[in-house]
Amino acid sequence: MTRSDLVARLAERFGQLTQRDAEFAVKTILDAMSDALARGHRIEIRGFGSFSINRRPPRMGRNPRSGEQVLIPEKLVPHFKPGKALREGVDTHGAAAVADTPSTDTPRS
Repeated sequence: MTRSDLVARLAERFGQLTQRDAEFAVKTILDAMSDALARGHRIEIRGFGSFSINRRPPRMGRNPRSGEQVLIPEKLVPHFKPGKALREGVDTHGAAAVADTPSTDTPRS
């Protein structure tokens, strides 16, 4: 699902919202979440999951072209941990969806 799919679904589900209002609502929510994470706050949406910031320590890497070692600096990266309800819902619905989908694997000879 893309951002535009989410906007369309929201506008479809709530008839009083125009496409423009739904787009503004989604943008406002995502901006608020981004700002909170940038300030180092944790976001918890009960039944869905939580977003937090993880620290990746500095490490040594390699330049793939020259092979020389390069210091990769510390990074702060967003992390999502799904809630129990989301995990169980995906497991239940995901298993049914996988069972209904024809396999694209071709047997090897």
